[in-house]
Amino acid sequence: MTADSTASVPRPDRLRIAMLGTRGVPARYGGFETAIEEVGRRLAERGHQVLVYSRNPEPDTPLPRLHQGMRVVELPALRKRSLETLSHTALSIRHLLARVHPDVAIVFNAANSPFLPALRAARIPVATHVDGLEWRRGKWGPTGRRYYRAAEALAVRYSDALIADAQGIADYYADEFKADTDLIAYGAPQIAVGTDRLAELGLQAGGFHLVVARFEIENHVDVIVDGYVRSQARLPLVVVGSAPYANEYTARIEQLADIRVRLLGGVWDQDLLDQLYAGALIYYHGHSVGGTNPSLLRAIGAGAAVDAFDVSFNREVLGDAGRYWGTAADVTALVGSAEADPDAQAHRGELSRGRAALYDWEQVTDRYEALCRRLAEQGPLHRRPSGRRTGAFPA
Repeated sequence: MTADSTASVPRPDRLRIAMLGTRGVPARYGGFETAIEEVGRRLAERGHQVLVYSRNPEPDTPLPRLHQGMRVVELPALRKRSLETLSHTALSIRHLLARVHPDVAIVFNAANSPFLPALRAARIPVATHVDGLEWRRGKWGPTGRRYYRAAEALAVRYSDALIADAQGIADYYADEFKADTDLIAYGAPQIAVGTDRLAELGLQAGGFHLVVARFEIENHVDVIVDGYVRSQARLPLVVVGSAPYANEYTARIEQLADIRVRLLGGVWDQDLLDQLYAGALIYYHGHSVGGTNPSLLRAIGAGAAVDAFDVSFNREVLGDAGRYWGTAADVTALVGSAEADPDAQAHRGELSRGRAALYDWEQVTDRYEALCRRLAEQGPLHRRPSGRRTGAFPA
């Protein structure tokens, strides 16, 4: 593990850093985008030139050319789930090689690894943020899973550094590929908000349960709703989230819900969403394959008591502040115990804030900056792990 091994690298002149492979900034969606915005703006404040390749959810309204000190390059993408990311990254790589040639490139998402040889051929040092175990996501069929497993191997072989955001992900790459990673988790915001806007939704502080998640099977929204509906809960369950490519799964959630379940869809008003986190009796977190999750970090930063799906990623973040579940029956029991002792949940919310303090964006930026310096000084590595699997994690 090389999480802090870059700390002693001497400070060079300011770097030209390109970030690509995501929806980019302004951050509206997902952990990668949040990380780019939080880290990118801090790197820009420190004097580095930061370039972010972005795609626009509202093509009729161009993205700003400059966002919080970062230069933004807006490029199109094919609007199809299996091709959206790859098509945008292909155009980003073409633009980067023709016009930019940065000191360091940070590629987010191992799915983009087929483009890494082009960066290596241009002698551009590259770090790949590998994300979670994408091939385990239920939304992908056999072809998609094979692609993501192949992409992981390419990332190991052609990256000059691998970034893991959770110890479980770092362990996976060490065991499966004998590959080192730089362990750099996301930061957690310290959120101090009121609860006055909850009235807009007919809610009051401490008077509801909460789920915030994309509707994907590995996020277990259906299990949470099922467990809640089986309970004798008096307080409503508020469900925030949707998914553009998950009609069947959305229909399942709607069929499981009863009149106590309020399906809000997406909530893009960050202040209102933060008030939901802060005002919930319990926040149920069902994510299981994606490493350290920004929604979970935001929830604990707002002081939410959290009941989470029992995987190493969630235990790493929550520790003793969390309670854990694996089945709908487990959720049913937790719902009942939470409503029976709201004071205990308030206490757990304070423990959550303590956990959030361990995830600081300035320290995260320090690690990214040190990694970029290291890569810029050493250049592309001549020897990398082969990318061959050990078989520790069979498909």
